[in-house]
Amino acid sequence: MTEHSTARPALGSVTSALAPLQARWQTLNPRERTLVGAMLAALGLLLLWMVFIRPVWKTWRDVPAQAEALEAQWLQMQRLASEAQQLKGQNPITAAQATEALQAATQRLGTVGQLAIVGDRATLSLKAASPDQLRTWLSEARQGARTRPIELQLQRDGTGHFSGRVVVALPGQP
Repeated sequence: MTEHSTARPALGSVTSALAPLQARWQTLNPRERTLVGAMLAALGLLLLWMVFIRPVWKTWRDVPAQAEALEAQWLQMQRLASEAQQLKGQNPITAAQATEALQAATQRLGTVGQLAIVGDRATLSLKAASPDQLRTWLSEARQGARTRPIELQLQRDGTGHFSGRVVVALPGQP
């Protein structure tokens, strides 16, 4: 019984708050009522669009691109995990063997690359190396010599070639 007594005053207060609007509505002529009704309908449609339809539309439009980007990231992560498992399963090599592998990879670069080995680090200086040459050297340095890249300072010229230096840590070193 208390529910009905608390609901009635709230309903009564809403009715009393709407009474001036109902009185004003009754004083409008039919043309004004039509215009006010059309404006309220337009406002309702705008509210419906802004609250319900627009967010769904935006999601529907953006999801395929986001899904494609996530799929590409997932494939990249799987490829890197596979590569990490391969590298983990390989037998360790000595610093001397790593040095030989880096020197052989650098010789295949020809005149575009110079290798300097100091202590536990090797520095490759590049001058106008093609992206394929750089990619091949990095792959050989990672897989053949089992080095870790520490620092890259590369600039790309107008023809797409790279100049700069690549510093890698030799295996077995911290």
